[in-house]
Amino acid sequence: MLQRSASVILHRVGRYKTVKGPMQNQSQNQSLAVSRRQFLKSTSLASAAAAVSFPSVLRAESKMPIRAVVVGVGGRGSGAGANFQEAVSNLGVDGKIIGIGDLFPENASKGGRLFNVPEERCFSGFGAYKKAINLPEVNYVILATPPGFRAPMFKACVEAGKNVFMEKPVAVDGPTARTMYAAADLSKEKNLKVAAGTQRRHQAGYIETIKRIHDGAIGDVVTLRVYWVNGGPIWHYGDPGEPLSHYGQQVGDTDLDKQLNNWYHYIWLCGDHICEQHVHNLDVGNWIMQDHPVRCWAMGGRQQLGNKSGEIWDGFGVEYEYPNGVHMFSYCGQIHRDWARVDEGVEGTEGTAIPSNFIRAHGGWTYRFREQQRNPYVQEHMDLIDAIQNDKDLNQARQVTDSTVTAIMGREAGYSGAAVEFDEVVNSTFQYGPEQLLSDCSAMEFGPFRTLVPPMPSEHNIFKDPPIIAVKG
Repeated sequence: MLQRSASVILHRVGRYKTVKGPMQNQSQNQSLAVSRRQFLKSTSLASAAAAVSFPSVLRAESKMPIRAVVVGVGGRGSGAGANFQEAVSNLGVDGKIIGIGDLFPENASKGGRLFNVPEERCFSGFGAYKKAINLPEVNYVILATPPGFRAPMFKACVEAGKNVFMEKPVAVDGPTARTMYAAADLSKEKNLKVAAGTQRRHQAGYIETIKRIHDGAIGDVVTLRVYWVNGGPIWHYGDPGEPLSHYGQQVGDTDLDKQLNNWYHYIWLCGDHICEQHVHNLDVGNWIMQDHPVRCWAMGGRQQLGNKSGEIWDGFGVEYEYPNGVHMFSYCGQIHRDWARVDEGVEGTEGTAIPSNFIRAHGGWTYRFREQQRNPYVQEHMDLIDAIQNDKDLNQARQVTDSTVTAIMGREAGYSGAAVEFDEVVNSTFQYGPEQLLSDCSAMEFGPFRTLVPPMPSEHNIFKDPPIIAVKG
Protein backbone atom coordinates (compact mmCIF):
# COMPACT_ATOMS: atom_id res chain seq x y z
CA MET A 1 0.00 0.00 0.00
CA LEU A 2 1.00 3.54 -0.54
CA GLN A 3 1.28 5.41 2.71
CA ARG A 4 1.26 9.09 3.59
CA SER A 5 3.33 10.49 6.38
CA ALA A 6 0.26 12.06 7.90
CA SER A 7 -1.50 10.17 10.68
CA VAL A 8 -6.55 11.62 11.60
CA ILE A 9 -9.16 12.83 10.51
CA LEU A 10 -11.31 13.29 7.76
CA HIS A 11 -12.76 16.55 6.84
CA ARG A 12 -16.40 17.03 6.37
CA VAL A 13 -18.33 19.61 4.42
CA GLY A 14 -20.79 21.84 6.21
CA ARG A 15 -24.41 21.27 6.89
CA TYR A 16 -26.57 22.15 3.97
CA LYS A 17 -28.76 25.19 3.89
CA THR A 18 -32.41 24.30 4.12
CA VAL A 19 -34.41 24.61 0.94
CA LYS A 20 -37.66 26.25 1.92
CA GLY A 21 -40.72 24.35 0.78
CA PRO A 22 -44.36 25.42 0.83
CA MET A 23 -44.92 24.22 4.41
CA GLN A 24 -41.63 25.45 5.87
CA ASN A 25 -41.44 28.69 7.81
CA GLN A 26 -38.38 28.79 10.02
CA SER A 27 -35.08 30.61 10.35
CA GLN A 28 -31.86 29.12 11.59
CA ASN A 29 -30.41 32.57 12.07
CA GLN A 30 -32.85 33.75 14.73
CA SER A 31 -32.09 33.63 18.41
CA LEU A 32 -33.58 32.14 21.66
CA ALA A 33 -33.76 29.79 24.61
CA VAL A 34 -34.66 26.13 24.40
CA SER A 35 -37.29 25.01 26.87
CA ARG A 36 -37.79 21.27 27.00
CA ARG A 37 -37.09 18.04 25.12
CA GLN A 38 -38.37 14.56 25.84
CA PHE A 39 -37.27 11.26 24.40
CA LEU A 40 -38.83 7.90 25.14
CA LYS A 41 -37.74 4.52 23.85
CA SER A 42 -39.75 1.32 24.06
CA THR A 43 -37.73 -1.37 22.26
CA SER A 44 -35.17 -3.95 23.32
CA LEU A 45 -32.38 -1.54 22.37
CA ALA A 46 -33.86 1.26 24.43
CA SER A 47 -32.50 2.93 27.47
CA ALA A 48 -34.63 4.53 30.16
CA ALA A 49 -36.84 7.50 29.37
CA ALA A 50 -35.14 10.84 29.77
CA ALA A 51 -36.38 14.41 30.02
CA VAL A 52 -33.96 17.29 29.83
CA SER A 53 -34.45 20.99 30.47
CA PHE A 54 -32.27 23.48 28.60
CA PRO A 55 -31.93 26.99 30.02
CA SER A 56 -30.81 29.67 27.58
CA VAL A 57 -28.17 31.10 29.91
CA LEU A 58 -26.11 29.77 32.77
CA ARG A 59 -25.62 31.57 36.05
CA ALA A 60 -22.16 33.03 36.31
CA GLU A 61 -20.91 31.09 39.31
CA SER A 62 -19.05 27.79 39.66
CA LYS A 63 -18.20 26.72 36.14
CA MET A 64 -15.44 24.28 35.24
CA PRO A 65 -13.31 25.29 32.23
CA ILE A 66 -14.30 23.72 28.91
CA ARG A 67 -11.36 22.64 26.79
CA ALA A 68 -12.34 21.43 23.33
CA VAL A 69 -10.74 19.80 20.32
CA VAL A 70 -12.16 19.70 16.79
CA VAL A 71 -11.69 16.43 14.91
CA GLY A 72 -12.32 17.03 11.21
CA VAL A 73 -12.02 20.68 10.16
CA GLY A 74 -13.73 20.77 6.80
CA GLY A 75 -16.79 22.98 6.38
CA ARG A 76 -18.86 21.36 9.10
CA GLY A 77 -16.03 21.02 11.60
CA SER A 78 -15.04 24.64 11.07
CA GLY A 79 -18.68 25.65 11.48
CA ALA A 80 -19.14 23.54 14.62
CA GLY A 81 -16.01 25.04 16.14
CA ALA A 82 -17.35 28.53 15.49
CA ASN A 83 -20.72 27.52 16.96
CA PHE A 84 -18.92 26.27 20.08
CA GLN A 85 -17.09 29.58 20.42
CA GLU A 86 -20.36 31.51 20.11
CA ALA A 87 -21.95 29.24 22.72
CA VAL A 88 -19.06 29.91 25.11
CA SER A 89 -19.47 33.64 24.56
CA ASN A 90 -23.24 33.51 25.09
CA LEU A 91 -22.84 31.59 28.34
CA GLY A 92 -19.93 33.63 29.65
CA VAL A 93 -17.94 30.50 30.55
CA ASP A 94 -14.24 29.76 30.33
CA GLY A 95 -14.07 27.72 27.16
CA LYS A 96 -11.71 27.45 24.21
CA ILE A 97 -10.49 25.14 21.46
CA ILE A 98 -7.03 23.79 22.30
CA GLY A 99 -6.45 21.10 19.66
CA ILE A 100 -7.16 20.13 16.04
CA GLY A 101 -7.19 16.78 14.23
CA ASP A 102 -7.62 16.21 10.51
CA LEU A 103 -6.50 13.64 7.95
CA PHE A 104 -4.78 16.25 5.80
CA PRO A 105 -1.92 18.41 7.15
CA GLU A 106 -3.16 21.43 5.17
CA ASN A 107 -6.56 21.24 6.83
CA ALA A 108 -5.08 20.74 10.29
CA SER A 109 -2.92 23.85 9.86
CA LYS A 110 -5.84 25.84 8.49
CA GLY A 111 -7.96 24.81 11.50
CA GLY A 112 -5.17 25.84 13.82
CA ARG A 113 -5.07 29.30 12.29
CA LEU A 114 -8.85 29.58 12.39
CA PHE A 115 -9.11 28.73 16.09
CA ASN A 116 -5.75 30.11 17.23
CA VAL A 117 -4.37 26.68 18.16
CA PRO A 118 -0.57 26.25 18.35
CA GLU A 119 0.95 24.25 15.48
CA GLU A 120 2.20 21.55 17.87
CA ARG A 121 -1.43 20.81 18.78
CA CYS A 122 -2.61 20.53 15.17
CA PHE A 123 -2.40 16.83 14.34
CA SER A 124 -2.83 15.18 10.96
CA GLY A 125 -3.15 11.68 9.55
CA PHE A 126 -5.37 8.71 10.30
CA GLY A 127 -4.27 8.69 13.95
CA ALA A 128 -4.68 12.41 14.61
CA TYR A 129 -7.99 11.96 16.44
CA LYS A 130 -6.29 9.93 19.18
CA LYS A 131 -3.62 12.57 19.66
CA ALA A 132 -6.24 15.32 19.86
CA ILE A 133 -8.73 13.67 22.20
CA ASN A 134 -6.00 12.41 24.53
CA LEU A 135 -4.66 15.87 25.28
CA PRO A 136 -4.98 15.79 29.08
CA GLU A 137 -6.96 19.03 29.49
CA VAL A 138 -9.64 18.04 26.96
CA ASN A 139 -13.16 17.48 28.26
CA TYR A 140 -15.13 18.31 25.08
CA VAL A 141 -14.58 16.66 21.68
CA ILE A 142 -16.25 17.86 18.48
CA LEU A 143 -16.44 14.97 15.96
CA ALA A 144 -17.06 16.27 12.44
CA THR A 145 -15.35 13.73 10.18
CA PRO A 146 -17.16 11.81 7.43
CA PRO A 147 -19.79 9.56 9.04
CA GLY A 148 -17.97 6.31 8.30
CA PHE A 149 -15.43 7.19 11.00
CA ARG A 150 -17.95 8.27 13.63
CA ALA A 151 -18.35 4.95 15.42
CA PRO A 152 -14.68 4.13 16.09
CA MET A 153 -13.89 7.73 17.01
CA PHE A 154 -16.87 8.05 19.35
CA LYS A 155 -15.84 4.76 20.96
CA ALA A 156 -12.33 6.17 21.49
CA CYS A 157 -13.76 9.33 23.08
CA VAL A 158 -15.92 7.32 25.48
CA GLU A 159 -13.04 5.05 26.45
CA ALA A 160 -10.96 8.18 27.14
CA GLY A 161 -13.75 9.63 29.30
CA LYS A 162 -14.49 12.66 27.09
CA ASN A 163 -17.80 14.49 26.61
CA VAL A 164 -18.76 14.61 22.95
CA PHE A 165 -20.55 16.72 20.39
CA MET A 166 -20.82 14.60 17.25
CA GLU A 167 -22.27 15.28 13.87
CA LYS A 168 -24.91 13.09 12.33
CA PRO A 169 -25.24 10.42 11.05
CA VAL A 170 -23.28 8.12 13.34
CA ALA A 171 -23.16 4.81 11.45
CA VAL A 172 -23.29 3.45 7.90
CA ASP A 173 -24.12 -0.26 8.45
CA GLY A 174 -24.86 -2.88 11.11
CA PRO A 175 -21.32 -3.27 12.50
CA THR A 176 -20.84 0.49 12.95
CA ALA A 177 -24.32 0.79 14.49
CA ARG A 178 -23.55 -1.94 17.04
CA THR A 179 -20.29 -0.16 17.90
CA MET A 180 -22.29 3.02 18.48
CA TYR A 181 -24.89 1.31 20.69
CA ALA A 182 -22.18 -0.29 22.84
CA ALA A 183 -20.30 3.01 23.17
CA ALA A 184 -23.58 4.82 23.93
CA ASP A 185 -24.28 2.43 26.82
CA LEU A 186 -20.74 2.87 28.15
CA SER A 187 -21.02 6.66 27.91
CA LYS A 188 -24.15 6.51 30.08
CA GLU A 189 -22.38 4.33 32.62
CA LYS A 190 -19.56 6.88 32.76
CA ASN A 191 -22.02 9.80 33.09
CA LEU A 192 -20.58 11.42 29.97
CA LYS A 193 -22.58 14.12 28.24
CA VAL A 194 -23.25 13.64 24.53
CA ALA A 195 -25.04 15.88 22.03
CA ALA A 196 -25.68 15.00 18.40
CA GLY A 197 -25.92 17.29 15.39
CA THR A 198 -29.66 16.70 15.02
CA GLN A 199 -30.12 20.37 15.82
CA ARG A 200 -33.93 20.37 15.50
CA ARG A 201 -33.94 18.70 18.94
CA HIS A 202 -32.50 21.98 20.26
CA GLN A 203 -34.69 24.37 18.24
CA ALA A 204 -37.39 26.14 20.23
CA GLY A 205 -40.08 26.01 17.53
CA TYR A 206 -39.72 22.25 17.15
CA ILE A 207 -39.51 21.66 20.90
CA GLU A 208 -42.67 23.59 21.70
CA THR A 209 -44.71 22.32 18.74
CA ILE A 210 -43.80 18.66 19.28
CA LYS A 211 -44.52 19.01 23.01
CA ARG A 212 -48.03 20.13 22.05
CA ILE A 213 -48.37 17.18 19.67
CA HIS A 214 -47.34 14.85 22.51
CA ASP A 215 -49.89 16.60 24.74
CA GLY A 216 -52.66 15.71 22.26
CA ALA A 217 -53.12 18.91 20.23
CA ILE A 218 -53.89 16.91 17.04
CA GLY A 219 -55.16 13.76 18.73
CA ASP A 220 -53.56 10.45 17.88
CA VAL A 221 -50.94 10.55 15.14
CA VAL A 222 -52.25 8.83 12.00
CA THR A 223 -49.43 9.36 9.50
CA LEU A 224 -46.22 11.35 8.98
CA ARG A 225 -44.43 12.80 5.95
CA VAL A 226 -40.76 13.79 5.95
CA TYR A 227 -38.83 15.51 3.16
CA TRP A 228 -35.29 16.43 2.21
CA VAL A 229 -35.78 16.99 -1.50
CA ASN A 230 -33.05 19.27 -2.85
CA GLY A 231 -33.43 21.26 -6.06
CA GLY A 232 -29.96 20.26 -7.25
CA PRO A 233 -27.26 17.60 -6.93
CA ILE A 234 -24.73 17.20 -4.14
CA TRP A 235 -21.14 18.32 -4.67
CA HIS A 236 -18.60 16.18 -6.50
CA TYR A 237 -14.92 17.19 -6.29
CA GLY A 238 -13.48 15.35 -9.27
CA ASP A 239 -10.96 12.53 -9.48
CA PRO A 240 -7.16 12.17 -9.87
CA GLY A 241 -6.01 13.69 -13.13
CA GLU A 242 -8.79 16.27 -13.00
CA PRO A 243 -8.43 19.81 -11.52
CA LEU A 244 -7.47 20.14 -7.86
CA SER A 245 -10.07 19.10 -5.33
CA HIS A 246 -12.33 21.46 -3.39
CA TYR A 247 -9.71 21.48 -0.65
CA GLY A 248 -7.01 22.89 -2.93
CA GLN A 249 -4.69 19.90 -2.68
CA GLN A 250 -3.59 17.32 -5.21
CA VAL A 251 -5.35 13.99 -4.77
CA GLY A 252 -3.29 10.80 -4.81
CA ASP A 253 -4.02 7.91 -7.13
CA THR A 254 -5.01 5.14 -4.69
CA ASP A 255 -8.59 3.99 -4.18
CA LEU A 256 -8.73 5.53 -0.72
CA ASP A 257 -7.35 8.84 -1.99
CA LYS A 258 -10.16 9.00 -4.52
CA GLN A 259 -12.84 7.92 -2.08
CA LEU A 260 -11.79 10.22 0.76
CA ASN A 261 -11.64 13.19 -1.59
CA ASN A 262 -15.24 12.48 -2.67
CA TRP A 263 -16.43 10.93 0.59
CA TYR A 264 -20.07 11.84 0.04
CA HIS A 265 -20.21 9.48 -2.94
CA TYR A 266 -19.08 6.27 -1.18
CA ILE A 267 -21.41 4.26 1.01
CA TRP A 268 -18.86 3.36 3.68
CA LEU A 269 -17.97 7.01 4.22
CA CYS A 270 -21.31 8.79 3.81
CA GLY A 271 -24.06 6.19 4.15
CA ASP A 272 -25.72 7.82 1.08
CA HIS A 273 -27.62 11.08 1.38
CA ILE A 274 -30.64 9.40 2.97
CA CYS A 275 -28.33 8.95 5.98
CA GLU A 276 -26.15 12.04 5.72
CA GLN A 277 -28.93 14.60 5.20
CA HIS A 278 -32.36 13.03 5.50
CA VAL A 279 -31.57 11.62 8.96
CA HIS A 280 -32.61 15.06 10.29
CA ASN A 281 -36.19 14.60 9.11
CA LEU A 282 -36.34 10.92 10.03
CA ASP A 283 -35.18 11.91 13.51
CA VAL A 284 -38.10 14.33 13.78
CA GLY A 285 -40.46 11.47 12.88
CA ASN A 286 -38.95 9.26 15.57
CA TRP A 287 -39.11 12.14 18.07
CA ILE A 288 -42.82 12.60 17.40
CA MET A 289 -43.51 8.87 17.62
CA GLN A 290 -41.17 8.45 20.62
CA ASP A 291 -39.95 5.28 18.95
CA HIS A 292 -38.33 4.04 15.75
CA PRO A 293 -39.93 2.17 12.82
CA VAL A 294 -39.80 -1.61 12.78
CA ARG A 295 -39.82 -2.18 9.00
CA CYS A 296 -39.92 -0.40 5.66
CA TRP A 297 -39.94 -0.82 1.90
CA ALA A 298 -38.51 1.59 -0.64
CA MET A 299 -37.62 2.52 -4.18
CA GLY A 300 -35.19 4.94 -5.81
CA GLY A 301 -32.19 5.04 -8.06
CA ARG A 302 -29.27 6.85 -9.61
CA GLN A 303 -30.40 9.19 -12.36
CA GLN A 304 -28.45 12.43 -12.77
CA LEU A 305 -25.15 11.37 -11.17
CA GLY A 306 -24.58 9.31 -14.31
CA ASN A 307 -20.97 8.29 -14.87
CA LYS A 308 -19.48 10.39 -12.06
CA SER A 309 -17.34 8.28 -9.75
CA GLY A 310 -19.13 6.95 -6.71
CA GLU A 311 -21.68 4.43 -5.49
CA ILE A 312 -24.64 6.37 -4.10
CA TRP A 313 -28.14 6.99 -5.40
CA ASP A 314 -29.66 10.43 -5.95
CA GLY A 315 -33.24 9.71 -4.87
CA PHE A 316 -35.22 7.57 -2.39
CA GLY A 317 -38.89 7.11 -1.55
CA VAL A 318 -39.50 5.03 1.58
CA GLU A 319 -42.57 3.91 3.53
CA TYR A 320 -41.83 3.15 7.18
CA GLU A 321 -44.05 1.35 9.69
CA TYR A 322 -43.92 2.02 13.45
CA PRO A 323 -44.79 -0.62 16.08
CA ASN A 324 -48.30 0.84 16.55
CA GLY A 325 -49.06 0.61 12.81
CA VAL A 326 -48.55 4.30 11.99
CA HIS A 327 -46.77 4.84 8.66
CA MET A 328 -44.22 7.52 7.79
CA PHE A 329 -43.66 8.47 4.14
CA SER A 330 -40.11 9.60 3.43
CA TYR A 331 -38.77 11.41 0.37
CA CYS A 332 -35.23 12.61 -0.32
CA GLY A 333 -33.40 13.56 -3.49
CA GLN A 334 -30.26 15.18 -4.92
CA ILE A 335 -31.21 16.02 -8.50
CA HIS A 336 -32.04 19.10 -10.56
CA ARG A 337 -35.75 19.78 -10.21
CA ASP A 338 -38.18 22.70 -10.13
CA TRP A 339 -39.87 21.55 -6.90
CA ALA A 340 -37.95 21.23 -3.66
CA ARG A 341 -38.93 20.75 -0.04
CA VAL A 342 -37.23 20.23 3.32
CA ASP A 343 -39.62 19.83 6.24
CA GLU A 344 -42.03 17.45 7.96
CA GLY A 345 -45.80 17.06 8.27
CA VAL A 346 -48.05 15.16 10.68
CA GLU A 347 -51.69 14.09 10.33
CA GLY A 348 -53.67 13.35 13.50
CA THR A 349 -57.19 12.29 14.33
CA GLU A 350 -57.98 15.84 15.46
CA GLY A 351 -55.73 18.04 13.31
CA THR A 352 -52.50 18.48 11.38
CA ALA A 353 -49.09 19.93 12.20
CA ILE A 354 -45.84 21.18 10.74
CA PRO A 355 -43.48 20.15 13.58
CA SER A 356 -41.22 23.19 13.19
CA ASN A 357 -43.87 25.70 14.20
CA PHE A 358 -47.52 25.13 13.26
CA ILE A 359 -50.65 23.23 14.35
CA ARG A 360 -54.14 23.35 12.86
CA ALA A 361 -56.83 21.50 14.79
CA HIS A 362 -60.08 20.34 13.19
CA GLY A 363 -62.66 23.04 13.76
CA GLY A 364 -60.34 25.93 12.96
CA TRP A 365 -58.12 26.38 16.06
CA THR A 366 -54.51 27.10 15.10
CA TYR A 367 -51.17 27.52 16.86
CA ARG A 368 -48.05 29.08 15.39
CA PHE A 369 -44.72 29.43 17.16
CA ARG A 370 -43.74 33.10 16.78
CA GLU A 371 -41.08 33.63 19.42
CA GLN A 372 -37.50 34.57 18.65
CA GLN A 373 -35.23 31.54 18.79
CA ARG A 374 -31.51 31.16 18.99
CA ASN A 375 -29.57 29.53 16.16
CA PRO A 376 -29.98 25.80 16.95
CA TYR A 377 -26.42 25.08 15.78
CA VAL A 378 -25.28 27.29 18.68
CA GLN A 379 -27.98 26.16 21.11
CA GLU A 380 -26.93 22.51 20.88
CA HIS A 381 -23.45 23.46 22.14
CA MET A 382 -24.93 25.64 24.88
CA ASP A 383 -27.06 22.73 26.04
CA LEU A 384 -24.06 20.39 26.10
CA ILE A 385 -21.88 22.86 27.99
CA ASP A 386 -24.70 23.39 30.49
CA ALA A 387 -25.04 19.63 30.99
CA ILE A 388 -21.29 19.23 31.56
CA GLN A 389 -20.95 22.12 33.98
CA ASN A 390 -24.12 21.39 35.95
CA ASP A 391 -24.18 17.57 35.68
CA LYS A 392 -27.51 17.49 33.83
CA ASP A 393 -28.83 14.46 32.01
CA LEU A 394 -27.97 14.87 28.34
CA ASN A 395 -26.89 11.91 26.26
CA GLN A 396 -28.25 11.65 22.71
CA ALA A 397 -25.97 8.84 21.52
CA ARG A 398 -28.57 6.07 21.44
CA GLN A 399 -31.26 8.37 20.11
CA VAL A 400 -29.20 9.50 17.11
CA THR A 401 -28.09 5.91 16.47
CA ASP A 402 -31.74 4.83 16.30
CA SER A 403 -32.44 7.55 13.74
CA THR A 404 -29.32 6.62 11.76
CA VAL A 405 -30.38 2.96 11.65
CA THR A 406 -33.81 4.16 10.47
CA ALA A 407 -32.05 5.83 7.53
CA ILE A 408 -29.86 2.77 6.83
CA MET A 409 -32.98 0.58 6.85
CA GLY A 410 -34.59 2.76 4.17
CA ARG A 411 -31.41 2.79 2.09
CA GLU A 412 -31.03 -0.99 2.14
CA ALA A 413 -34.71 -1.48 1.34
CA GLY A 414 -34.17 0.63 -1.77
CA TYR A 415 -30.86 -0.98 -2.72
CA SER A 416 -32.19 -4.52 -2.34
CA GLY A 417 -35.77 -4.12 -3.50
CA ALA A 418 -36.87 -6.06 -0.41
CA ALA A 419 -38.74 -5.14 2.76
CA VAL A 420 -36.20 -4.58 5.55
CA GLU A 421 -36.62 -4.65 9.33
CA PHE A 422 -34.86 -2.48 11.91
CA ASP A 423 -33.43 -5.42 13.82
CA GLU A 424 -32.23 -6.95 10.56
CA VAL A 425 -30.00 -3.91 10.04
CA VAL A 426 -28.70 -3.85 13.60
CA ASN A 427 -27.82 -7.54 13.53
CA SER A 428 -26.35 -7.59 10.00
CA THR A 429 -22.67 -8.48 9.67
CA PHE A 430 -21.77 -6.94 6.29
CA GLN A 431 -19.35 -4.02 6.71
CA TYR A 432 -19.12 -1.52 3.86
CA GLY A 433 -15.80 -0.04 4.98
CA PRO A 434 -12.30 -1.49 5.30
CA GLU A 435 -11.92 -4.23 7.90
CA GLN A 436 -9.44 -2.09 9.86
CA LEU A 437 -11.99 0.71 10.27
CA LEU A 438 -13.45 -0.76 13.46
CA SER A 439 -10.42 -2.67 14.70
CA ASP A 440 -8.05 0.34 14.57
CA CYS A 441 -8.78 3.09 12.07
CA SER A 442 -5.82 5.09 13.40
CA ALA A 443 -3.52 2.59 11.67
CA MET A 444 -5.20 2.81 8.25
CA GLU A 445 -3.06 3.68 5.22
CA PHE A 446 -3.78 5.07 1.78
CA GLY A 447 -3.99 2.19 -0.67
CA PRO A 448 -6.38 -0.09 -2.55
CA PHE A 449 -10.00 -0.67 -1.53
CA ARG A 450 -13.00 -1.98 -3.43
CA THR A 451 -15.39 0.34 -5.25
CA LEU A 452 -18.94 -0.92 -5.63
CA VAL A 453 -21.14 -0.69 -8.68
CA PRO A 454 -24.05 1.62 -7.71
CA PRO A 455 -26.53 -0.79 -6.11
CA MET A 456 -29.26 -2.27 -8.26
CA PRO A 457 -32.26 -4.12 -6.78
CA SER A 458 -31.91 -7.89 -7.34
CA GLU A 459 -28.15 -7.41 -7.68
CA HIS A 460 -27.43 -6.02 -4.21
CA ASN A 461 -28.52 -7.47 -0.87
CA ILE A 462 -26.23 -7.33 2.16
CA PHE A 463 -28.57 -9.53 4.21
CA LYS A 464 -28.03 -12.61 2.08
CA ASP A 465 -25.51 -15.26 3.11
CA PRO A 466 -23.15 -14.59 1.44
CA PRO A 467 -24.01 -10.93 0.76
CA ILE A 468 -24.76 -9.98 -2.83
CA ILE A 469 -22.71 -6.96 -3.94
CA ALA A 470 -21.30 -5.92 -7.30
CA VAL A 471 -17.70 -4.70 -7.26
CA LYS A 472 -16.22 -2.58 -10.06
CA GLY A 473 -13.24 -3.85 -12.03
